[in-house]
Amino acid sequence: MPTYTAPVKDHQFLLHEVLKVAESGIPGYEDLSPDFTTAVLEEAGKISGQVLAPLNAVGDKEGCRLENGVVRVPTGFQAAFDEVREGGWTGIDCDPDFGGQGMPGIIGTAVAEMFSSANQAFTMYQGLTHGAQSAIRVHGTDEQKAKFLPNMISCTWTGTMNLTESHCGTDLGLMRTKAIPQDDGSYKITGEKIFISAGEHEMSENIIHLVLAKIEGGPEGIKGVSLFIVPKIMVNDDGSLGETNGVTCGNIEKKMGIHGNSTCVMLYDSSTGYLLGEEHKGMRAMFTMMNEARLGVGMQGLAQAEAAYQNAVIYAKDRLQGRAVTGIENPDGPADPLIVHPDIRRSLLDQKSFVEGARAFLFWGASLIDQAHLLNDEDADGLVSLMTPVIKGFLTDIGYNMTVQAQQVYGGHGYIEESGMSQFTRDARIAMIYEGANGVQALDLVGRKLGAGGGKYVMAFFDLVKTFISENKENEALTDFINPLKQASKDLQAAGMFFMQNGMKNPNAALAGSSDFMHLFGHVCLGLMWGRMAKASVEALAGSPADPAFYENKLLTGRYYMARHLPATGMHLARIQSGAEVVMTMDAEAF
Repeated sequence: MPTYTAPVKDHQFLLHEVLKVAESGIPGYEDLSPDFTTAVLEEAGKISGQVLAPLNAVGDKEGCRLENGVVRVPTGFQAAFDEVREGGWTGIDCDPDFGGQGMPGIIGTAVAEMFSSANQAFTMYQGLTHGAQSAIRVHGTDEQKAKFLPNMISCTWTGTMNLTESHCGTDLGLMRTKAIPQDDGSYKITGEKIFISAGEHEMSENIIHLVLAKIEGGPEGIKGVSLFIVPKIMVNDDGSLGETNGVTCGNIEKKMGIHGNSTCVMLYDSSTGYLLGEEHKGMRAMFTMMNEARLGVGMQGLAQAEAAYQNAVIYAKDRLQGRAVTGIENPDGPADPLIVHPDIRRSLLDQKSFVEGARAFLFWGASLIDQAHLLNDEDADGLVSLMTPVIKGFLTDIGYNMTVQAQQVYGGHGYIEESGMSQFTRDARIAMIYEGANGVQALDLVGRKLGAGGGKYVMAFFDLVKTFISENKENEALTDFINPLKQASKDLQAAGMFFMQNGMKNPNAALAGSSDFMHLFGHVCLGLMWGRMAKASVEALAGSPADPAFYENKLLTGRYYMARHLPATGMHLARIQSGAEVVMTMDAEAF
């Protein structure tokens, strides 16, 4: 059975030596001392490794069952959910006015990564609730906040978001779920939603659904969509639970992975709902939840890659197979361990360099969100908005690839369910699809985010890279990082220039290269992160640290990424510059 050990030391390195959180000036970050964050992260790591990880295979094997309208979760999930809830982990970064612990979001991100690495399907129950309460906190009335937030933050009640219908996925303007106004200000919601994660289960007393629907007589298309709070069980004025609300689970989807999460078909039959935000402005309110979810899904790509990598390393060191071409490495055994072989080393370094770079990227993104929210910093908000499709799309595309590489290390045993490696691959695969398929993320990046603010935010990113290069170009210890980053940044700028010169007269020229641009951007982001981590490591080694090997290995891993992965920016640029003709010329009938 696979195991998981939380990478607390790497988390601490990022928080205190790379991001230097206590010196950042972001409210609440001054309280994040190394002793404090170590205590929080080590405790989260224990729960991840000892409580959640052992249930990962259980959830995959058992799945969820629909019995007489009630979804039964896998064995052990209820007890684990109670332990997580009672420990206050579900509200670690939520508003203290409603029962949360009020820690900065970056700590919530670190904990969520651990929990998701240990058991992605389980962690989704509280993760969806976190997003739903965020939407209510930002867009709800004072009455709605008081009624729903305390129990959602504690996960006494859980939450969902309901967007997709069988005939419409990304194009939500086609939805048919309707909302009929009532005299008391509520609405009657009728319709069917599919792919609803954690849509029905037995682990909480109530489930608060956020449902997109069209108010009768409203505008056509996406401009007529509104968002509603629809409780599974009605909530009385005094906060007690009342009657059931015409919300039922019609079926549980049979899926490739995340079997331990109840992905439901939800049926709404004249269910009472309450408008969240303004009429016909449902997407504005839903995007509060969706943007949070997209960053969380990017984290899932990293999290599954981390868990798969950890187990691949263990296997590569233990499994005896063949002899090293340079001479016997294990003279007392019948063969050498897999890790002596160059191609296995390459695979493991692919995984290690991605995971550590991706974690730095994710933590930086989380710090930008905190900066935007806690300082009302519009520039930080614009920058993280630009990064959101890159975090979601790039980290899940490459994260999935890394789980495949980890599975490959096992050879035939990786294809056998008993090893547990296929679960990481199957669970990671959904992250490329939900919360906006990665092709849509790439279109969003090129079609909307690049031009946001007149290009202000992408230029701000270029300035960040340029400044880092300028400040460190004379540091010989960083030459292996600065020179590749400089070339990669030039490739990214050249791609942006191609879009500017060709996109207006031929939009397909830009959109045909959108996925390549997202990956090009992602590599530059990880290159910048590796540059920052290398600088922190060089500085640490100059001070005679207690564990010099940690920093030396960080530099070795970073040099590998800069030499073996960052040059992919040139390939992506060449693809982008090939334009749309090679993509669009063939007649549809010829496919």
